[in-house]
Amino acid sequence: MMVRLTKVKPPTPSPEGEGVERGEGRPTEQGFTLIELLVALMIFAMLAAAGVLLLGNSVSAQAQIKARLDDLAAVQRAGGALAGDLGQAVPRITRTEAGTNAPAFWAHDDGEGQPVMQFVRGGWDNLGDLPRPSLQKVEYWVRQGRLERRTYAELDGAAGDDPAALLDNVEAVKLRFRDVRGKWQEEWTPSQPDLIPLAVEMTVTRTGEPPVTMRFLVAPGPQEKLEGATGA
Repeated sequence: MMVRLTKVKPPTPSPEGEGVERGEGRPTEQGFTLIELLVALMIFAMLAAAGVLLLGNSVSAQAQIKARLDDLAAVQRAGGALAGDLGQAVPRITRTEAGTNAPAFWAHDDGEGQPVMQFVRGGWDNLGDLPRPSLQKVEYWVRQGRLERRTYAELDGAAGDDPAALLDNVEAVKLRFRDVRGKWQEEWTPSQPDLIPLAVEMTVTRTGEPPVTMRFLVAPGPQEKLEGATGA
């Protein structure tokens, strides 16, 4: 039998040092240093602060949008009430609580002591079939910074109901009236007690808000009797 001998090659020394064979070296595992941890914490804190600021701005913007929408809805409700009342105005002369006669359309600019407008409207719903007319006396006031609507259960000599607030933070209300000649008048001083204007313009000034101008058509009323006119 023949035995073949092979020459064994001695192991090659490791580059890291003598006596260390290949495969015996292991990669050194290192953690984060204190400086790296501080930098990471600082970056996290900056991101968290930016997120809180962004969330705060978003909440503030939503609150402002809601306040603006609520304010716009209040203006629309007030305009709807005025349009409904003036659009059904009737030339009805009434008596006040003191018993004095009041013209069909009454307007004042005397502060909180008098209503800015007073007139009679028709079409008052009577869902309960109560013994009352379909006419209703309506007043609009500016008191304690609010635009209020006040109604009367009876047309002549009765006390008014509790007012309903339409707008808040009202500083001033200015009215103009369109007469039968198509001219806008600063004051309503009719030559007849049963005359009503063709249209009413209301400019409402409120605290911190631009003035809002609204125009409303008034239901047709009697014709003005011109001086010197003779009947047919």
